Amino acid sequence: MAERALRGARLGGQSFEDERGVEMAPRQEVEYVLPNGSTFTVTMAEEAEVPLEWEDPKTGVMGRLVDGAEPEAKAEKPVRTHWDMLLERRSTEELEEILTERLEMLRAGEIGPPHLHRRNRRRAAAKTS
Repeated sequence: MAERALRGARLGGQSFEDERGVEMAPRQEVEYVLPNGSTFTVTMAEEAEVPLEWEDPKTGVMGRLVDGAEPEAKAEKPVRTHWDMLLERRSTEELEEILTERLEMLRAGEIGPPHLHRRNRRRAAAKTS
């Protein structure tokens, strides 16, 4: 077992491969400009699709591609609220009718928590007297 160990080599420290005969992929230098006017370059593969924005590795600020076209503005959907979805299913007249009906039921003590019923309050007051 001891014969197979590599002595003097650090884990992940260096590669023992030789670079002779290795052909690198074609590359391109892409330049980006930051909002403050400074520029930085990124090395990418020749066939890579170049993005319009790239984060500066030193500052973390997003840079725009030099001579790049403006990105297309995405159409944003308006926020759909619960009220909007309710109005898609029912008309305002229907909603007013349902509200009136439910309020009458609540006041009559047919629905809702018992402590809100008017009859129960009168009974409770009569019992304590």
